[in-house]
Amino acid sequence: MALDKDQIRLDYPLPIYNYRVDIGDKSFSFSEVSGLELAYETITYKESFNVAGKSGPNIMYMPGMIQPVNISLKKGYVKKKSMEVFYEWIKSVALNRVDKKDITVHLLDENGDTVVSWKCVDAFPTKLTAPTFDANSNEVAIESMELMASRVLMEEV
Repeated sequence: MALDKDQIRLDYPLPIYNYRVDIGDKSFSFSEVSGLELAYETITYKESFNVAGKSGPNIMYMPGMIQPVNISLKKGYVKKKSMEVFYEWIKSVALNRVDKKDITVHLLDENGDTVVSWKCVDAFPTKLTAPTFDANSNEVAIESMELMASRVLMEEV
């Protein structure tokens, strides 16, 4: 039985290559985004008990505080634009003026509309890595930036 377009749109997973990244109020293209995780620390609570003549340890596990998010963004180096996007931002951290920004990654459908987004709240750069240089390669120069954010919020449209 053949599926129609609406069934395919609802039942098949979206490809990962169709996405957009917003940093603050500007949109940028990146070749790779990773680290969008929502995780909690765990707390181990140990107690001993004595009930009806039986005793022993009781171990309970509970959720703790939310863990910070470490995000990695990679993109091809573009003259002047790369300096404006990455270098100026991490340079402001070195001057002790942290400019925290919200970063939103949008997974897009075939029409370019957002299907789901992940918003990283209060992100700031922690590391900037220059491209790897190799005289025997003809690949694009890729730079990467690592960021830390307070948390990730997921929103389905």
